[in-house]
Amino acid sequence: MPSNPLPLNSCRSGGCTLTGALSVTTSVRDSVSVIHGPAGCAHHNFSLLHATGLDNDHVAALNLISSGMQDMEVIFGGEDALGAAIRSAIRQDVSVVYVLSTCIVETIGDDVAAVCGRDWGVPVVRVPTAGFLGGSFQTGVSNALTAIAGTMPGRVLPKDPHIVNIIGEKNLEYEVEENYREVARLLALLGLTINVRFVHCTGINELAGLGEASLNILRDDEMQPVGDLLYRKYRIPSIPSFPVGLSGSLDFLKVTGDLAGIDPAPAISDEKDRQDSLLDGFSGTAGSMLRFSLTAPDLPANRAISEVIARLDLKVGKDGARVPMPPSPPVGTEGVRRMLHRWRRALNAGM
Repeated sequence: MPSNPLPLNSCRSGGCTLTGALSVTTSVRDSVSVIHGPAGCAHHNFSLLHATGLDNDHVAALNLISSGMQDMEVIFGGEDALGAAIRSAIRQDVSVVYVLSTCIVETIGDDVAAVCGRDWGVPVVRVPTAGFLGGSFQTGVSNALTAIAGTMPGRVLPKDPHIVNIIGEKNLEYEVEENYREVARLLALLGLTINVRFVHCTGINELAGLGEASLNILRDDEMQPVGDLLYRKYRIPSIPSFPVGLSGSLDFLKVTGDLAGIDPAPAISDEKDRQDSLLDGFSGTAGSMLRFSLTAPDLPANRAISEVIARLDLKVGKDGARVPMPPSPPVGTEGVRRMLHRWRRALNAGM
């Protein structure tokens, strides 16, 4: 477990539509992402994605190509430059090419869809990323997932009742792998395994099996439009979000078990025992006074935080030791464990 306090995730999810889409498309193995626009847009996003990966202890070669638009293309159109970039991408012998447009391309009116629609010999998929039209980072994520889903086989496949898909992981957030492992652990209590991570470090061949799962687990409610699309395409129902906190983990087990036709009672009992043991391990912090670094949470609305405070009899006040807020709500029981480790270190340092 990292010992450094975690910064807010807002710096990782407050970027433009292009950045959000790239966080998805660059996570598809055997693919190239072509950024149609000035080279500076590609350089900026490559640097951001590479630095974020290093922060997450994940070093990967990002397969990005820029069409390298310059003044002449901005004045007379950049479709020829885009075609040249796609040809360069295809020479890498990849399975799919994703084309993402910068704001300047949409401003000058390049027909990106027509260029992508030519017979290139491999799928060339346009992902709408013109953020200046009102899009956000999350819009880019949703547009990329929607575009990728559109390339998958459209037939309803036989379902395996023991496998589920993970939909819309936040690839740039801290603890993305820890959160995935926690969801996998909880699903294993129900006898379920993960089929496809849509999309996180996933190959094209794996994506082809997306329709074989019996359930989709959405990262959070922002993924509901993608979940609705996959239901229309494959008739796969969705769980609306990852489990958050202690009670949220138990609720997750019940809802998932019920939808999967599995009795969740044994799994819930095992998880309750795990949570009791966890809280016993932090009983030494009972009665401590704390205050939150940066923005204090809305405790009545933040069930995961307020539940832990109540069960450990912690106090919140301006004279308390400063403790870090998790960058996003703690996923599952293990997310709470990591949060409490950081709190205990802060409380001990403040004594």
